[in-house]
Amino acid sequence: MKSMTGYGSFEEMNEQFQLSVELKSYNSRYLDINHNIPFFLSSFEMEIDEAIKQFATRGHVEVNVRVKSFVSDMEIVVDKLAVQRYSEAFSQIAAISGKALKPELSDFLGSEGVLTSFRQGDSEIYRASLFSTLAKALQQFEQSKLREGAHTKADLAQMGKLIANGHAVIASHADELEALVKSNLRARFDEMLSDQNYDENRILSEVAVMLIKYSVNEELKRLEVHIKEFFNLLHADEPVGKRLDFLCQEMNREINTIGSKSQMVEMNLEVVRMKDSLENIREQIRNIE
Repeated sequence: MKSMTGYGSFEEMNEQFQLSVELKSYNSRYLDINHNIPFFLSSFEMEIDEAIKQFATRGHVEVNVRVKSFVSDMEIVVDKLAVQRYSEAFSQIAAISGKALKPELSDFLGSEGVLTSFRQGDSEIYRASLFSTLAKALQQFEQSKLREGAHTKADLAQMGKLIANGHAVIASHADELEALVKSNLRARFDEMLSDQNYDENRILSEVAVMLIKYSVNEELKRLEVHIKEFFNLLHADEPVGKRLDFLCQEMNREINTIGSKSQMVEMNLEVVRMKDSLENIREQIRNIE
């Protein structure tokens, strides 16, 4: 079991640059990857995403990549043709004005198009370091998610046992509940028809109908199946967050039905405890894949 919350980071350095990768993830219904990387590495975004998908199936993942260069990658180019044409232009201005004109070096440096600067855009020089660093950061990221997931799994198992215990207590009172319903119905009939002759078979038929209405045996059977599946999913080696969420909805339905049928204080108390445990489980599973 893995948590959707995780963190990992790593840094590599060589003679040319220092590159670091940081990964953070939070709860999200789907996998959402957000990039914060230098523009000259943007061509690697899809490859970065594919690497992350090997370690995360759900969650909001933030990827931060930073590069610090130790050598300048700036190129400055002198446009010789532009210098020549500016020189010719200065000579024409001198001839037309009839005044001596000796251009200074600053006149050329300040003229548009004489100097052009740009940075080398070969992103491939960063590829090996980027994905090596990413791989190591992802290993930390994975271990972080597994550690958090192990704690969550232990909590879920503990709360699952509380629900299982509640189920056992309610099951032990199921026959008692039926006897209580039957006794109450018979007493009610005796009270209403004590001075009249009545059909015993009809009363038993009515009792059977009421027993079906108030019996919790079917709900207990379904809840038992759900509890077994809950513990099976806890030990699965695949993402189970969505399946656990659906299973909790089914368990909640059965527990609510038992509570609505129960006429015994002992059973009602267990229903309250089970619903509290189930709510805690639903809070926890929002943070697992």
